[in-house]
Amino acid sequence: RYGDTTFGRGALLARKLVETGVRFVQINRGGFDTHSNNFPAMRAHGEVMDPALASLIADLAQSGLLKKTLIVMLSEFGRTPKIRHQDKATKRPGRDHWARSMSIFLSGGGLNMGQVVGATNSRGEDPVRRVMNSNCLLSTVYNRFGINTDHHFYDNTGRPVPILTDGEPIRELL
Repeated sequence: RYGDTTFGRGALLARKLVETGVRFVQINRGGFDTHSNNFPAMRAHGEVMDPALASLIADLAQSGLLKKTLIVMLSEFGRTPKIRHQDKATKRPGRDHWARSMSIFLSGGGLNMGQVVGATNSRGEDPVRRVMNSNCLLSTVYNRFGINTDHHFYDNTGRPVPILTDGEPIRELL
């Protein structure tokens, strides 16, 4: 059910680790840096990731572990909504890096699921509703798992280092 792929086997192993009490598991799926070959690459990602994530979520839900297990899927940035020729030699269409908008997928962890929070303009270029930054995601995760974001650690010189400099929890999820 998870798929006979590296990611599918990783998702199955993640489930087994969570079932034994492991508190943090990371599964990587690279190849999202699609400056070209966008549609075949995204289709291939869906064929690999969809069955693995669906099986992981279903199995954790069935066992009751999804309530205390948070699945987070994201990348480090979005992609420009406009596909244009990036490679002058091959004329392969591509998308450039895009820091202004991105998508994040969350499941479980006792959060309120089944919703879309925030929106971009009609071209997917800029956030227009419920604008957030990455610290909002971190604040949400920390809040959910009891980490006090007001706490400071101190470096070797005695200077305070905050856990989080800004960002409010995403209230719709809590």
